[in-house]
Amino acid sequence: MAAAVPELQFHPGRLDDPRVQALLREHLQSAASLSPPESVHALDTSGLSAPGTWFWSLWADDATLVGMCALKTLNTAHAEIKSMRTASDWLRRGVGDAMMRHLLGQAEVLAFSRLSLETGSAPAYAPARRLYARHGFVACGPFADYVADPHSQFMTRRLDAAGPSLTG
Repeated sequence: MAAAVPELQFHPGRLDDPRVQALLREHLQSAASLSPPESVHALDTSGLSAPGTWFWSLWADDATLVGMCALKTLNTAHAEIKSMRTASDWLRRGVGDAMMRHLLGQAEVLAFSRLSLETGSAPAYAPARRLYARHGFVACGPFADYVADPHSQFMTRRLDAAGPSLTG
């Protein structure tokens, strides 16, 4: 008999929770191990709590931290996905899909018409790139303050009826 899938809840913030801080440290250390310092664009606690940035922690049965994700405003119509991370014990259990659905829904509520992201180009990031593609993101050029970087893959998605954007 299969185990019951726990109920997942998104909570704004909780950046002061030690479990969230530990997952964020893991996220930053992983990024630093896979890319040179100038190519690591993950936000730390101060970046995730800055004005114009929305951060959510994701919990199973309201007790176990299973992930975290954020949106950062780029302008009135465009936001960026930041610091999306699934806890190691929860990989390939639907957490990434749940976070993507949440971020897409929040971006629409916040009236953004475009959502973009930067992720790594290394093989270790392939599952993340596949997740983004499943949710309608397509490759694009650098956006906002980013520059072309062989360690980065840029992706974007329009949130209006026009469909994915192919421009950077």
